[in-house]
Amino acid sequence: MKTERVRFDNGRGQSLDARLDLPASGAPQAWALFAHCFTCGKDLRAAREIAGALAHAGIATLRFDFTGLGRSDGDLVDETFSSSTDDLVAAARYLEAEHQAPQLLIGHSLGGAAVIHAAERIPSARAVATLGAPCDPAHVGHLLDGARDEIEADGSAEVDLAGRRFRIGKAFLDDLRERSPASIVKKLRRALLILHSPIDQTVGIDNARDLYSAAMHPKSFVGLDGADHLLSRPADAAYAGTVIAAWAGRFIERRVLDEAALDPEGHEVVVHTGTDHYRTDVLAHGHRLLADEPVAVGGTDLGPSPYGYLVAGLGACTSMTLRMYADRKGWPLLGVRVRLTHDKLHVKDCEDCESPSGKVDRIVRELELEGPLDDEQRQRLLEIADKCPVHKTLHSEVVVRTRLKG
Repeated sequence: MKTERVRFDNGRGQSLDARLDLPASGAPQAWALFAHCFTCGKDLRAAREIAGALAHAGIATLRFDFTGLGRSDGDLVDETFSSSTDDLVAAARYLEAEHQAPQLLIGHSLGGAAVIHAAERIPSARAVATLGAPCDPAHVGHLLDGARDEIEADGSAEVDLAGRRFRIGKAFLDDLRERSPASIVKKLRRALLILHSPIDQTVGIDNARDLYSAAMHPKSFVGLDGADHLLSRPADAAYAGTVIAAWAGRFIERRVLDEAALDPEGHEVVVHTGTDHYRTDVLAHGHRLLADEPVAVGGTDLGPSPYGYLVAGLGACTSMTLRMYADRKGWPLLGVRVRLTHDKLHVKDCEDCESPSGKVDRIVRELELEGPLDDEQRQRLLEIADKCPVHKTLHSEVVVRTRLKG
């Protein structure tokens, strides 16, 4: 991925330090906003690994230091959970103004609780993913037990967290007591993915259970088996990022084609290949698809190959044709599964090929017919498979005319 350093205003007159993680090539298809764990920072290795996995999937990510942390302005002792939520909203507004409003919100630990609270104030958010998030943010109080009395008495105290010294204010603890992600998640109205390690010693797995129970669908849970709370092993963080990217693909809208180039009536098929290897965006009659080539031939394997789509088209047409025929006949066809393979072979190896020399394309099509059909019905459906429109097109003369536009 490519990374750019930026700064933005948090709305309270303070400048926050941030990183934009972008796909290595090509324009981002969507944007995500990442909130790090309590007293961590944008440069936590897990955050970089997750952003890298998202970038590989075409999703750009903004990660930043909350007010009073890292290179951002402000003093942590003056900050609260609410102000962190405000920082997230300010980050979303920055993305909307400079790039594209974020559709995916990701939060690690207390950052997970923050993105749940911030989601209702970020209209563009369509999906929320949490990693090791607490169901009750006040649980972080147990990390401060040794300094709690001093904080209550003096208004603040220095504490040691993860080997670093921080000054925590009483307002922070008071604000945490008023926050309940479990109550907010019930009315989230966004897709929710909860990732949590069953051996998390900082935020127990019961927090994931309670959040999941409180949430409405669509919701999903993924166990990060063997991972610690900070996802300190790169493989754990990379896995989490890959899962988030794949899951979010069901809910976010990807910006894959120049909208000005699209057919507003949806009658055309529009295809675009940029500089990202062979990754190709397809808009087929209003439906967005993705084509690619296998890694072995220089692609990134993010979608079927062109031949994959060709063979899939034949399979889809075959099953639809059989469905239509059986319905018209009133036959008990409960389902059709079509298995297809495509390869090229020399004419000398092909017994039923008409070409005198060279290579020919061979598609092998296998039908699985479900339902109490008799032998005569099954044989007739086998014959009908060769009459599907795409099959006929593949066996007829096809004229393709190509011209330059503009």
